[in-house]
Amino acid sequence: MTTIAVVTTVGSKKEARTIALALVEAKLVACAQIEKIDSIYAWKGKIEHGKEYRLLLKTTIERYDAVENAIRDLHSYELPAIHALRFERVSQAYADWIEGDVR
Repeated sequence: MTTIAVVTTVGSKKEARTIALALVEAKLVACAQIEKIDSIYAWKGKIEHGKEYRLLLKTTIERYDAVENAIRDLHSYELPAIHALRFERVSQAYADWIEGDVR
């Protein structure tokens, strides 16, 4: 299996926690980390800026589609950012924990 981190952003800490808890409880992700960020982005012809929360969700590539679908179902944005990064290098024990927890 290949371990990945799925990343998305949301507008509130409450929404971040709701998504994180739902995905961990469903065993779609082994771990969810939440951090407050400042975002600046172009949207519908305007430059927007504001406070958001980034979720970093640790899972496997085999679970990506299910994770993406769950995020879309729970997300409040019209077009949520959802993308994944492969762990180029990861300790085997940590990868085993992620893989074992999302089976």
